[in-house]
Amino acid sequence: MDTLLTAEIAANAPRYRRKSSTFIDGIHDVTDQDNMAPAQLYSTMSGRLFHSGRIAIVMVGLPARGKTHICVSMARYLQWLGVKTRIFHLGDYRRATVGEGGHVPQDYFYPNASPASTMLRQKILKKCREDIYAWLNHENGQVAIYDAVNPTAAGRRALAKEFAKHDVQTLFLESYVDDEEILKENARNVKIHSPDFDGMDPDEAAERYLKRIETKIPIFETMQEEELNYVKMINAGQAFFYNNVSFNYLSHRIVFYLTNLHIKARTTFFVRAGPAEGEESYKSDAPLSEEGRSYAQKMTETLLRHREQERKTNSEQAGHEVPLRPLAVWTSTRLRTIQTAEPLKVQGYNVRQRSQMSQINPGVCEKLSEMAIRRLYPEEVEKHELDPYHHRYPRAESYHDLAVRLEPIILELEREQNDVLIIAHESVLRVLYSYLMHCRPMEIPKLKFPRDEIIEIIPAAYQNEAKRIHIPGLDPQFTPGSPEDIRIPVPSIYSSNLPPIDGISSPVEPSSMDNVLTTRPPEKVVNNAKEMVADKVADLD
Repeated sequence: MDTLLTAEIAANAPRYRRKSSTFIDGIHDVTDQDNMAPAQLYSTMSGRLFHSGRIAIVMVGLPARGKTHICVSMARYLQWLGVKTRIFHLGDYRRATVGEGGHVPQDYFYPNASPASTMLRQKILKKCREDIYAWLNHENGQVAIYDAVNPTAAGRRALAKEFAKHDVQTLFLESYVDDEEILKENARNVKIHSPDFDGMDPDEAAERYLKRIETKIPIFETMQEEELNYVKMINAGQAFFYNNVSFNYLSHRIVFYLTNLHIKARTTFFVRAGPAEGEESYKSDAPLSEEGRSYAQKMTETLLRHREQERKTNSEQAGHEVPLRPLAVWTSTRLRTIQTAEPLKVQGYNVRQRSQMSQINPGVCEKLSEMAIRRLYPEEVEKHELDPYHHRYPRAESYHDLAVRLEPIILELEREQNDVLIIAHESVLRVLYSYLMHCRPMEIPKLKFPRDEIIEIIPAAYQNEAKRIHIPGLDPQFTPGSPEDIRIPVPSIYSSNLPPIDGISSPVEPSSMDNVLTTRPPEKVVNNAKEMVADKVADLD
C-alpha cells in the first residue's frame, strides 16, 4: 500500500486522530483531563515527552537511606511536568508473594542463599519486572522507578543488560549514607512504627533496626561500575557523584532535580497576606490596612507559638531537648505580602522576596462583575467553564501559566533545608500546595485558604501530611477567601471530588465573636490521594 495513503488512514483513524480544537489552551490539544499534568507544556500521541524514550530509574541503597522518599519526590515532580511515571516497589511484590503475615527466609538477601530462597527471590523479581515492561510497552509509560536494594555490582550489571534488551535506558540512583545522625533520623521517622519496637525508646529502636539491616543484608557494594549510568547522592544531598549520565534531555532534567533534593526533615507553612487598604487589586500595590497590620501580628504570634509547642512535643518524645529549626520567610514583591512579614523581620527572621510568587494576572476582567463578564465575553465564559485550570481570559494568566512560572520556586522549595513560611496570594498558595500534596489540575482552582488558618505541610517518605493551625482573634469580615481572581465561579462538577486536603475551604462563619477568639487546636489533614507506594513498616527492600 502507498506509504502516504497508509499515513493518511492512520492519521484519520479514531485511535490515532488527535482531538480537534478544545478551546482550552494553545498548549494543550487533548481534553482528557485525567492525563493533564499541572505544568505540562505540550502533549504527544505516544504520551511521552521531551523527545526521550523509556527510562528505568533503578534505586540502589540499604534500607533507612531515604530511597522511597527520593522515589516519591521524584515521581511527584515528573508527574507535575506531565511525564508518565510510576514507582515499582519491590517490597510490595514480596509481601504479595509471601502473603499476609508471611516472612521471607532468614537467608533471603544473602548472595549464597539456599535454593528455596533463591527461587523465591527470582519469582518476586520476575513478577515486578514483567509489570515494569508491561507498563512501559502497553501503557505508554515513560519513567519506571524500580525501588529495591540492588546490593551487588553483578546484579546491577545484569539488570542494565536486561533493560537494554527491552530498549529501556537505565539510570541507577544510589542513596549513600554514612552519617550516623542521618541514619538514626531516617530510622526513627520511617521504620520504628513496627510492632517489634512498640514502646521502645526511639533512639534504641533506631539502633536495633540498623543492626537488623547489617544482619539480614550482610553484603552491599556501593556503585563503582564505570560502564553504567549512575548518580550517587551522598548523605542526603551533601554531595553528588555522576557517571556517564549523557543519554537524553530528560535524564539531565532528572539529575538537575536531584541536585535540588534532600531528605532532611523540614516543614513548610502557607499563609495568606493581610488585607490591603481599599479594594484588593492586581494593578494597584496598596499597603496593608489597619486590620491587615493587626492580622500580621496575630499570625506571627500564632506561628511562633505553634513552632515552640511542636518543639516541646518533639523533645518529650525524643527524651532530650530538640533544637528549633531555623525559619526562612518568603514573600512576593507585592507590598502587602512584604508588610505581612514585617513582624517576623523585626524579630530577626530572614525575609526574602520572590518575583515569581506574584498573584495570577486576571487580565481585562479584573474589576468586572460576573454579569458584565458574561455579557462582554460569552465565548470566554464558555471556555472557562469547560476548563477553569487551563483557560485564560484576555490578557490574563491561566493557572497552568502560573504553575509553569512557579517552577523555580518549587525547585528552591525542594532545596531549602530550613523550615519555610510562604506569604502569598491565594492563587499562588493553591498551586504550591497542589504540588506538595499531589492534587489534580481541576481541583486547584477550588482550593481555598481562609485568612484565619496557617497551613503546615510536613514532608514524609510515603505521602506528605498537612495541618490547619487556627489564628484566633480575627475579624470574621476578612477571614474567608479573597475575592475571585475573576468573578466567574468554577463549575461545581470540578469540586465533586474533594482535594487531598479535604476541602481547604472557607470554614463556617462563627456565630459570635467569642467563637472567633477561641483558639482551636491544630487539625491534622490526611492526604487522601492514592499512594504511589505502600507505607509498610520494617521493610527491608
